[in-house]
Amino acid sequence: MRLPTVFLLALFTAVFALPPAQKPVVISFPDDTPSSIIDMAIAEIKKDGGIVTHEYSLIKGFAAKVSEVTLNKISAMAEAYAPYIEDDYVVKIDGSTDSPQ
Repeated sequence: MRLPTVFLLALFTAVFALPPAQKPVVISFPDDTPSSIIDMAIAEIKKDGGIVTHEYSLIKGFAAKVSEVTLNKISAMAEAYAPYIEDDYVVKIDGSTDSPQ
């Protein structure tokens, strides 16, 4: 009788210990955004276990894999310099799309 209870408790703990699902996004900021705002956003992503996959030099922004919770934090932290967040995906010449892995 004790074994199923322990098993259920272990299963429950494992499910809630999993990190939140991360999705690939591109985050860009207005041209007048200070670098400190972008650096704070990158630091928040890394703190929450996300990954910055590319930092752009032509625009103020970066690509990353982040959770929805982290995206909400980034949006709230820079009200004056609101980031534009869009899903990151590959567009093929025939118009079809693929999500990056």
